[in-house]
Amino acid sequence: MDDFAASRKVLVITLEQLGFDNIEEVSDGNSALVRLKSGLFDLVIMEMDMPKMSGLELLKQIRYDPNLKQIPVLMVTENGMQENIVAAFKAGLNAYVVKPVDVKVFAEKMKNIFV
Repeated sequence: MDDFAASRKVLVITLEQLGFDNIEEVSDGNSALVRLKSGLFDLVIMEMDMPKMSGLELLKQIRYDPNLKQIPVLMVTENGMQENIVAAFKAGLNAYVVKPVDVKVFAEKMKNIFV
């Protein structure tokens, strides 16, 4: 299992522990955008660094699309590089967490998004 797949699995398990049960996952930014345009979603959780399209670019695409722009976005990053986080918030990010993801911090971020 590669790093990205392992990271996604940890997030899925964490979401399930928090009571979420309708979870879909994709392996890259392009696939995510295609999937978002073909369904109804209440939340997007993405990596900052993804293959084929960065998390920042995907976020910009989501915010540009009138059918997607209202979906809350939480970004997961391995690094807390301030300039990336600032750029993401300027692009419309709702929240972020730094890996490794702490379940309590993640739960608090999710609570804040849906309040």
